[in-house]
Amino acid sequence: MLLLMIEKDMPIDAVLTADTGMEFPEMYEHLDKMDGYLFQERGIHLTTLRHPKGFEWLMFDEPKQKQSSIENRKRLGVSLYGNGWPGVKVRWCTGQLKTHLITKEVNRLKGKYHALHYVGIAADEPKRIKHDRYPLVDWGITEKEALQICYDRGYNWGGLYEIYHRCSCWCCPLQRIDELRKLRHHHPELWRKLREMDERALAQFGHNPLGQFKANWTVGGLEQRFAAEDAQVSVFDHSGKEDSMNQKKNDPKAIEQAEDMLRGVPPRNILISFGDEPPKSLEERIQEGDKQQRTQKKKRKNEPER
Repeated sequence: MLLLMIEKDMPIDAVLTADTGMEFPEMYEHLDKMDGYLFQERGIHLTTLRHPKGFEWLMFDEPKQKQSSIENRKRLGVSLYGNGWPGVKVRWCTGQLKTHLITKEVNRLKGKYHALHYVGIAADEPKRIKHDRYPLVDWGITEKEALQICYDRGYNWGGLYEIYHRCSCWCCPLQRIDELRKLRHHHPELWRKLREMDERALAQFGHNPLGQFKANWTVGGLEQRFAAEDAQVSVFDHSGKEDSMNQKKNDPKAIEQAEDMLRGVPPRNILISFGDEPPKSLEERIQEGDKQQRTQKKKRKNEPER
């Protein structure tokens, strides 16, 4: 939107952006590039809005003020500091680090200068349209078309949109598992930071919605899952190691370790081999077993009664 507004010589007095402090490094590079172009064309810089304390302070250290919240946390034995991980019902990050900051500044500019507020929502996002001005909607430009316009002008976010479906905060627990798998692969330094935050949240809040990254997953659990997927976990019963394999079958500790390693791994990624036959995935083994059971049931059904 901003690029087209500049090209169409539309009046621009201020450009607001909210920095959560948890954006991808490539996003900050993109904003620096955009800031340089804006200053070159219009003589102004981006106005970056930030919470004075930041994401991690809000997550771990903000003291609870509301009496009902304090009483509830005391009853549950939960820390009286910090908001924990954001969730679907309580997205405190969006409110405190984006919406509140931008709304406050927009209202100030409207009140002081009677400013018009232009928002970069695309034509195929009708549910997000409210009461401001939406140039992309007026021009009939979709989200995909807007992205291509940026690419055509040399703005590619360092390739982020070629990797991720969305490029919001890298630590967002609401993103899909596949996006987190990509984060671990393409941004290992951010993944390490996410694991540290996960450990701190569990230690401070425990295994509850505040302390657990996702409903069914901690980041540590996802690390085990992704590592197993990367390794394409193989379980072999080699004929030359029958004794050791039989011992492991009866070893509770070995069984527990195997269960931990394989928990959450898709059946297609677990390879099993018996003797000298080539390995097959657990998924294939299950399908073969189901087929054999159906064949046996059908055979018994067709057998004459004695």
